[in-house]
Amino acid sequence: MACSGVAAEGGLERINPPHLAPPTGFSHAVRSAPGTLVFLAGQTALDGSGRIVGDGIVEQFERALANLLDVAAASGAGPSDLAKLTVFAVDVADYRLHAREIGRVWKRLVGSAFPAMAVIGATRLWDETALVEIEGIAVVR
Repeated sequence: MACSGVAAEGGLERINPPHLAPPTGFSHAVRSAPGTLVFLAGQTALDGSGRIVGDGIVEQFERALANLLDVAAASGAGPSDLAKLTVFAVDVADYRLHAREIGRVWKRLVGSAFPAMAVIGATRLWDETALVEIEGIAVVR
């Protein structure tokens, strides 16, 4: 079934059917041309010595996203290759409260390409002081 609302970038098609609610900060679906899947493990705001850095959700989101992008780059994937991300947040209300700031971090680090995405509430994360963890799937061609 063809639908409008399809944008192609870097071999990934971001599909946003016009009859669904407009997506903000994500795509409803991402379809990939043939390529290599890269599964990106959950990243928190850990620094190089294994300590969580950042006092709030925005700072921790920025560090976790930067860590994820570093892992993606080491695997040959760039920001536009991100097809699916899951964000786990220990306080979804706080995440939503800071959504604009988080969006500005996203635009600065990734740009305007949005993967299929979900934000999931979690009671706690592996690193007890972590407020957010991001995992993903990229497609490298």
